[in-house]
Amino acid sequence: MQDHLSNPAADPQEDGLSLLDLALPLAEHLKLLILGPLLIGLAALGIAFVIPPMFTATTVFLPPQQQQSSASAALSQLGALAGLAGGAAGIKSPADQYVALMQSTTVVDRLIDRFKLMAVYESDYRFEARKELAKNVRISAGKKDGLITVEADDTDPKRAADLANAHVEELRLLTSQLSLTEAQQRRAFFEVQLQQTRDRLTKAQQKLEASGFNPGALKAEPKAAAEGYAKLKAELTAAEVRLQTLRRGLVDSAPEVQQQQTLASALRSQLNALERSSDLGGGSEYISKFREFKYQETLFELFSRQYEMARLDESREGALIQVVDVAQVPEKKSKPKRALIAVAATVAGLLVLVVFVLMRHSWGRSAQDPETAEKMSRLRRALALRGR
Repeated sequence: MQDHLSNPAADPQEDGLSLLDLALPLAEHLKLLILGPLLIGLAALGIAFVIPPMFTATTVFLPPQQQQSSASAALSQLGALAGLAGGAAGIKSPADQYVALMQSTTVVDRLIDRFKLMAVYESDYRFEARKELAKNVRISAGKKDGLITVEADDTDPKRAADLANAHVEELRLLTSQLSLTEAQQRRAFFEVQLQQTRDRLTKAQQKLEASGFNPGALKAEPKAAAEGYAKLKAELTAAEVRLQTLRRGLVDSAPEVQQQQTLASALRSQLNALERSSDLGGGSEYISKFREFKYQETLFELFSRQYEMARLDESREGALIQVVDVAQVPEKKSKPKRALIAVAATVAGLLVLVVFVLMRHSWGRSAQDPETAEKMSRLRRALALRGR
């Protein structure tokens, strides 16, 4: 401890000598450290010229926008029948969904066949062409602006532009076959309901006419009571369909399901009471047929109105997909970036050579130590014996 206090500059001197020891071998191999990285960079630059140039084309489009305000207004006019469309029209279509559609196997296979990409990519199997296409195409959705960007890489600049634009065309074709938007879902739902109700209305009218329907019989039946009965039965139908929709995603103990069960039970009780109170004995057959006719007529009017509103909302969406920027044939290659490759290879080569020189110098100094030399000798002998 006394020796250390008497020589306080011992540690800094040792640090300085160690730095000099590191700088000395680097200075001795300065020529190697300059020419070596330059040769490596030139070689990397030459290899970069061998790599086929790649061109990138970009297209940007706006996905379909939802007509939520129109949908709410349409459903509000349904009254109790709003539950019928609730399960079918509550799905949103975010931009991520359209990105997934463009990456689907259906769209990818159409593009492979359309541009003969198996021959372009020299793929023996279709799954190999799919993987290669996935590497060359990047699809992203903007979080703030909602725009979808498609970037396509190809050695042929024209094919790169056509490939980017083809993604939008194939997406438009696929969405025309699917009900993705809220308006499309409502239109498809009410179209089915309207057709079914039309058939039931026709049958109900035929049965009513077969029972002796005439203007005098119509006056004999209280029209207001019949229309009230038809409206109540329509509400019960809506409540039961809504209950079935809720049970698909919720358990029976859920508050929403129990509330809907209570509503359906109350409507059913009112309907049974109305049927008992208006039973007129011998005319009950005619009354039941007249009520069924008015019930189907009420449903048909409601579904017709909502179907036309859904068609109107769907027509407002136009072509659904609005292209902001059409992909143009790129005039300049996007990769490989030859200058960047050469610089990166030069820096990497310099680092490797520096490490090599320092390790070689450290190994040489260690070999001068008798104890280390003995260990190295034993190591060589062990390796020689194992090699035999």
